[in-house]
Amino acid sequence: MDSSKVLQRRKPEAPSMRPVPSTKDRKAYRIPTVCQELNKVIILLEGPLTATLKERHLFTLKKLLKRSQNGFILKELSAIGRILNICAERAKVHPEYVSVLCDALKICSLPFLKERASDEITYVYDVKEFLSVMGCLMRVPSAEVRHELCSSLKSFYSHVAPRHLLDGFQPSNPGYRLQVLEQSGVAETMVLSMATLEDQPAVRLKVLQTLQMLTSTSDANCALIVRARGAETVCLHMNQPDPSGQALFRSSEVLWNLLERGCREAVTRQLSSMECIVALKEAFFHQLLHGSRQYDLQLRNDLLVITTLIAENPKSPLIESLFAKQLVLFVTFPELKSHNPLVRNLKLSYNSEDFEMKTLLLNWLVCMSKDLSALQLFREGRVMLALLTLSKAPRNHGDRQSGGSGGRHWSSGQQEALQLQALATLALVGPLLVEDYTSCQGNTCLLLLLEWCAGQDTYFGQGHSFHGTGGRGSKKAQMRYCVRALRSMTALGDELIHQDLCDQGAIGQLLGVLMQMEDGTPEEEQDPISLEIKSDIQLVLSALCETDLHRKELFGTEGVEMAVHFLKVSPEKFHSGLGHNRLILSTVDCVWSCIVGCYTTEDYFLAREGIFLLFDLLSWSPRCMRGVVLATLLDLCDNPKTLSHVMTWTGAGGQTAPALLLHLWREEEAELGVGRDQHGRISDPARPLLSCYQAVSDMSFTVGQPSAAVLDVSENLRAKVFSVFCKLGVHNLHGLSTADHVTLSIVKRYLDFKVGEVWGEVIQELALDGVQPVRTDAAALEAMRRIAEDTASRVAEEQTAILERQEKDDLTQEELVYTEIKSRQKQKELNAQLWDQYVSRTSDYKILQEVRSQREKTMELSRSKSKPDSDVIHPSENFLGRVLNLENGSELTLERVPFRGVAQQEGPAAGGEPEYLSAVSVQ
Repeated sequence: MDSSKVLQRRKPEAPSMRPVPSTKDRKAYRIPTVCQELNKVIILLEGPLTATLKERHLFTLKKLLKRSQNGFILKELSAIGRILNICAERAKVHPEYVSVLCDALKICSLPFLKERASDEITYVYDVKEFLSVMGCLMRVPSAEVRHELCSSLKSFYSHVAPRHLLDGFQPSNPGYRLQVLEQSGVAETMVLSMATLEDQPAVRLKVLQTLQMLTSTSDANCALIVRARGAETVCLHMNQPDPSGQALFRSSEVLWNLLERGCREAVTRQLSSMECIVALKEAFFHQLLHGSRQYDLQLRNDLLVITTLIAENPKSPLIESLFAKQLVLFVTFPELKSHNPLVRNLKLSYNSEDFEMKTLLLNWLVCMSKDLSALQLFREGRVMLALLTLSKAPRNHGDRQSGGSGGRHWSSGQQEALQLQALATLALVGPLLVEDYTSCQGNTCLLLLLEWCAGQDTYFGQGHSFHGTGGRGSKKAQMRYCVRALRSMTALGDELIHQDLCDQGAIGQLLGVLMQMEDGTPEEEQDPISLEIKSDIQLVLSALCETDLHRKELFGTEGVEMAVHFLKVSPEKFHSGLGHNRLILSTVDCVWSCIVGCYTTEDYFLAREGIFLLFDLLSWSPRCMRGVVLATLLDLCDNPKTLSHVMTWTGAGGQTAPALLLHLWREEEAELGVGRDQHGRISDPARPLLSCYQAVSDMSFTVGQPSAAVLDVSENLRAKVFSVFCKLGVHNLHGLSTADHVTLSIVKRYLDFKVGEVWGEVIQELALDGVQPVRTDAAALEAMRRIAEDTASRVAEEQTAILERQEKDDLTQEELVYTEIKSRQKQKELNAQLWDQYVSRTSDYKILQEVRSQREKTMELSRSKSKPDSDVIHPSENFLGRVLNLENGSELTLERVPFRGVAQQEGPAAGGEPEYLSAVSVQ
């Protein structure tokens, strides 16, 4: 074999293992090993011998940018960012570098390129650093660089990739670019650069456009801008000279985005400075007085919304800046005439933008009313009069509120929406301006409006606005907010307002409206708005009649009929979700406030079976309503005629009123976690009434606050149930079970237990405070504690005796039941035996003959043995059978009985003595 053809097998060499740099050392490792060309460019720019070779620098940089015209590679961004930093520093002295920066920023507008899919994660730190360097280029005092930077940042949202890419490279994911942009802090840098753009309005506009884009798409960017006090910065620069006229619009859009996507509280705090308020005021009044285009009017309304949000901050200086005082003038315009220069020449076009401004001003009024210092401005600006003027009902179908100059006015839909919003505002602001409300005759205005709402004249409500919901084609929306305003004013408890309403016949008018609504609306067509109106009317009546006997008399039988009608509501409707639960609760409150306390209305209420209706309600109502119903029943028990009605009531399953009350007591104690055994007996004589909530608060006693034992009286139903039994008595109560008697023994001693509980808290509080009573006081406290425990022990023994007596009665009853069962079983056995005998006689003739012979023998033995005297002539005897009845199909036997014939023939019988029915059996 030719040795030249012999191939020698070489042992493969082991691959060389190079250390992989850690994440911390990647940045330092990448520049000298990954991209030597960029490293040479950096050395050229920073080297001591080549730092002054400007022309060579520009040539090299342009060559580098030309190579990267399709986009920068991710692994090169770290070095390119360093190069851009060097160029930015050189551009301050040598403007020739500006063109290089602009060309580089144009390339930055293209997607970054990646070689591998993992490059996005591998070089994420470099990308964030590079974007931070880009944002810092705003320090270059060149409008071109700043303009190009804004364009590059905006291109991040366009996702445009170049058509021709280098082989082996792919554009980075657009979502990845946006995510890294958020984390780089560019948005914060753009805000901070606003202070350097006062002499460059075009660049400032570009920055605002960029901020608008950044804030409209990212919550993280909004957070960064707010952290950099971007809201305050934008607001302070919004009124700077701007030839394009767009800076104010862009600024307002940025503020809108920050309020919507950022932390609203932080933004409003920044805008609450005096400088920002003044800037907003200047911008608003400029748009209001000089704006005529729809664009200007919309911008004016946007600024008003921002002002309204600032008004929610109680520390905002709207009043100190006089902005609030000037806005009050526009709230009352054009309803009230004013000679103030701000509104003297103001003309409204009554279009949709002016209507929106009017509604926004009313909304601002509500927000501003939370600041009590603004009430004086409302009084001086006659806000109450303007609200009542807007709330007035139109005199006829075609009546419209005059708008001021010329023949212009609000349309019918706009007038209705303003009327409803004015009523809603009146319900919130009216209680704060009671004097103005009284002086402007607010009660009269609202009652007239209520009369118009209840009238039969046709009115077609538009129902387009938020406040007009559910009132389309009717006056229901106006009635809803009118009654709500009356409820807000009467809830104040001002006697002057109450007396004025009653003098004008409000009680009768409200009752008439309520029953008119109830009669005119079928049950199946009731909606939440109608139920809300009815419950609000009842609350107004309750507020008017609560403390005055004469007004309760005015409530009268008509009011009682109304209350009885609503108390008859079906239990199934309580959880319908329409508002029947609120209506029932307001009805009970109306009974408590308008009926209880006046004997005439109470007697009529009793005659209409009102007590039965209240107990029916108590039996099925949820726990949250039982306290009100029980309190009403308790007050009604002061009437002597009530007790007979209470004792007469019978619920489902024959449950009586005392049994229902004791059942509620047990449910309440189960809810409170009171210690009871399985039979309802007292388990701990030392704490017979203690709930789990009291046990938690045993170790804390606050100075000046009632103790847990005292609060327990008002926070659950036990005190009310005990008070009702004090009226009814605890003896001769029918319809009670053993469990009821066990519970009743606790109810009887409730007051004693509660007194002992309070004394126990006194002892505990003294011990916690380290107070040592004197000997006599200590003995008295110990005696009180011992008496309370002895009382509880006696009650527990009484409960045990009741249970033992019941157990004994149960055993006796059980024995009687078993005796009856045995008797019935014995009777069944006898019946079965008789039936067997009967069957045997009827089925076997021999047995029948034996039975008959046995019967005859028995009859012979039962006859008398003495012979009659020969002188006595006895008539012949005939026998009639006597029926003997046995149950369950037993034999019916005719027994022969002797009797004397009435028409007996003399002489011997021809054929012997006749025998009737000698042996007859009937099944």
